[in-house]
Amino acid sequence: MQEDHYPPEATGVLLIDTVNEVFAEKGKGYPQYKEEFARIGVVENLRHLLAGARRNGLHIFFSGMSYSDDEYSNWRHKSGIHQAMFENRLFEQGTWAVQFHPDFEPGPGEVALAPHKNIDVFMTTDLDAQLKRRGVEYLAVAGMIGSMCVESTGRGAMERGYHVTMLKDATASHSGKQEYDSMVGRYPLFAHSVLTVDEYLAAVERTTGAR
Repeated sequence: MQEDHYPPEATGVLLIDTVNEVFAEKGKGYPQYKEEFARIGVVENLRHLLAGARRNGLHIFFSGMSYSDDEYSNWRHKSGIHQAMFENRLFEQGTWAVQFHPDFEPGPGEVALAPHKNIDVFMTTDLDAQLKRRGVEYLAVAGMIGSMCVESTGRGAMERGYHVTMLKDATASHSGKQEYDSMVGRYPLFAHSVLTVDEYLAAVERTTGAR
């Protein structure tokens, strides 16, 4: 692992699927994750991450997911995750469910990407262009689901040459502690750093303070 160094002008934080469907109590996805959210402290850690990123002047990006009626009915070659989402009409376009949760919505100067359709956010959004135009080289990834969209996007970032930090306590897996531990165990294979939110913000502030 490289020494943690995060110059604010070149550092970005990506929050994936911080929407009502997943984080609001009435969201269809929330019951599946609420026990892991409580065990890990995901909601509190995401709040802390967002506040710290804003305080330190980092670039902040939000990526939500949504699907239209046509996509639910006409999507060919559905993967297992798409099949599960479509059967339950998760992330339905134009509804409250796909709005960013009030605790995790973009503020002034922050970037809300067009909804992603696949598991890797890079594949169906302009995330790469948005990062490059702002000079972001160091990308921290958090949000949901840690073993699907978060992991795939982290891998995609590494493949595109970014320094990748996975924030292990600002996400959760799709199926409990055993899968969470396995997921976090995979992160060092493609990420340059795997940190808690506290560790990450401390490293950012060390960089800022040393300048």
